[in-house]
Amino acid sequence: MGQIASFLLLFGVGSIVLNFFNYEFIVLSWIDNWGITVGWIIRSTMIVVGTTLLFFGGGEKEEG
Repeated sequence: MGQIASFLLLFGVGSIVLNFFNYEFIVLSWIDNWGITVGWIIRSTMIVVGTTLLFFGGGEKEEG
């Protein structure tokens, strides 16, 4: 769970930083297809979900 949360957080923050320089991750090139506002909502949601998953699921250790 921690890896998924880290990727969401990384891609969300990275997408915002790259957007200021008019770049975008190839994987997220579709993010502004529905408009700039929706793109920012998707980026923000990725950050919020990633942070939430890290906060609530980061302390669990898998036994096996």
